[in-house]
Amino acid sequence: MDLKDGQVVRLTRGDPRLSKSYSSLGSPLNVAKIWIGEGAKTIHIIDLDAALGSGNNLATIEDMAKTLDVNLQVGGGIRSPDLARRLFDLGVMRVIVGTMAFKDRGALIELLREYGEDRIVLSLDYYGREIMVKGWRVSSKIDIQDGIKDFLNLGVRAFLVTSIKRDGTLTSPDFKILEEICKIKDTKIIAAGGVSRLEHLSMLRDIGANKVVIGKALYENKFTLRDAINIAKEE
Repeated sequence: MDLKDGQVVRLTRGDPRLSKSYSSLGSPLNVAKIWIGEGAKTIHIIDLDAALGSGNNLATIEDMAKTLDVNLQVGGGIRSPDLARRLFDLGVMRVIVGTMAFKDRGALIELLREYGEDRIVLSLDYYGREIMVKGWRVSSKIDIQDGIKDFLNLGVRAFLVTSIKRDGTLTSPDFKILEEICKIKDTKIIAAGGVSRLEHLSMLRDIGANKVVIGKALYENKFTLRDAINIAKEE
């Protein structure tokens, strides 16, 4: 669930000019209840306003954390340990950090020590093979595989890996890159970007992805969350 101006939206390739609102489904709280009704155990939330520096949706996230019986995984604009702690205090299960990890490794290590590797997810958004930071607008000049190996040495285990080229496009995941990085020892890869068919989920499972983020495919009724969960459960 991407939040912008208190509404559920989806962008294409992270471009705020290519934003589609799903307010017809109701408030973010009501939309989350739809997914919980279909079997969701975790809701993945990105605060786009915070990521883009145009405000935040903390009040909405707090309302969801206090109201819903579901794990929340939250990212977007978490550029200080204090904001991460605030989200944990609100009841968020996992936080996703990105730019902060590149600017202040000490802060990342601090959070890992305080909350453990299972509650800190490192977001690595890439274009081509280069990791992008600051809301997907600035290149870090770091190769995706090199970045993962580097942060593994700091104690990170969970990586949210998003193909910017494919995000919100309903084409297909970047299987080539994902298969390559899923082979890196001790990683938990959360794949994002381009999922549009149930077959994509079984393919991601087979190459070793630990989790998959599904967004636009559900809002555009490409398949149901219940069917997606059943695919994920298959051996």
